[in-house]
Amino acid sequence: MREYAQYLRVLKEQLVPATGCTEPIALAYAAAVCKKTLGGVPELVEAAVSGSIIKNVKSVVVPTTNGMKGIETAIAAGITVGDAEQELQVLASAPENTGELVQAFLKACPIRVRLADSGRVFDIQITMCRAGHSAFVRIADTHTNIVRLERDGQLLAEKPLPLPTNENVEENALQIAKIYEFARICHLEDVAETIENQIACNQRLSQEGMEGAWGAEIGRILLASEARPNVKLRAMAAAAAGSDARMSGCELPAVINSGSGNQGMTITMPVLEYAQELGSSHDELIRALVLANLTAVRIKQSIGYLSAYCGAICAGCAAAAGIAYLHGADQSLIEHTVVNGLAILSGTICDGAKPSCAAKIAMAVNAGLLGFEMAKTGKEFVGGEGIIKKGIENTIREVGVLSREGMDVTNQVILDIMVKD
Repeated sequence: MREYAQYLRVLKEQLVPATGCTEPIALAYAAAVCKKTLGGVPELVEAAVSGSIIKNVKSVVVPTTNGMKGIETAIAAGITVGDAEQELQVLASAPENTGELVQAFLKACPIRVRLADSGRVFDIQITMCRAGHSAFVRIADTHTNIVRLERDGQLLAEKPLPLPTNENVEENALQIAKIYEFARICHLEDVAETIENQIACNQRLSQEGMEGAWGAEIGRILLASEARPNVKLRAMAAAAAGSDARMSGCELPAVINSGSGNQGMTITMPVLEYAQELGSSHDELIRALVLANLTAVRIKQSIGYLSAYCGAICAGCAAAAGIAYLHGADQSLIEHTVVNGLAILSGTICDGAKPSCAAKIAMAVNAGLLGFEMAKTGKEFVGGEGIIKKGIENTIREVGVLSREGMDVTNQVILDIMVKD
């Protein structure tokens, strides 16, 4: 298979651990890098960030800060306790008194935040000044993609950036048919470490969400709704519980997918629950998660990392694909499962990272599983019905158009609503 090495690389690049919601963590990482470049604690900080960063940082707790939220908090945490070498685990080693340190820094050093006018969906630009010196860092398009680094106006590092556009050419896009084949034939020793780390981290986080009083407690509420919850309800609850914890500042890491810990949880936990229910072998579980993770990446390639389209929908459909695989489904049935799931909930808005993400995750898993139940009985949504096109790749492309073009204005309206008093 010609794409074998590419698919391995995608798994290793996309499935990485992150401590905390990835947008505030990206801010903390940028701040830690900028401070390191400056060579000391800044006396003044200025930040320009895109609207989607504002949306996804406003309402989520920054880990280790004792319940604090917001852009200024994330930046201050990166400055005071961040380890730039750890990237998305920049706050993983933060001390227990981080909240106090952040509050003290915010009192001593002003952090000025404005909306970036670059036209990019994902953009973080931080400038710091200290004792006559300055440093600047810019992260764009993905969470750790440093595209410019300066000290005292001298360029230290730079990467070329494509012009911002709503058109996604999907270079080197994955294909569902080839993903299915890769999941079937890949050497387990090539993927096991990555997938097993995802299972271990996300299962632990889900358990913490179920045991602790985190967020809206969607996972616990779902299980409490039935005396003997079936595997479908358990799958929904397990995924939601991880989000309950993450959105409310839990310091346990999640292994992410497509830049999102919530999406990583949504993919992992339902497949794990069904594997346990079905008595699937460990090898079958690994292959099912390879399929599910790469399916989610494929859909997100079309949609983009951040948009008004809720990424949990992609992950819920992908989880259902993995569950279908555990049931012995062939490529055609898996493709119909994904298309059905996309038809059911595409258009669900993303209004930022926050406790209600857990509820959306539960509904996304439910929609994906409904899509699978439909496909098993020979029922499917077909080309010409709404946004559905003939062929799964065509449907995924149109979902991307819906997200990037159709929901672009929606994203602006959501942001306007969120920043109003």
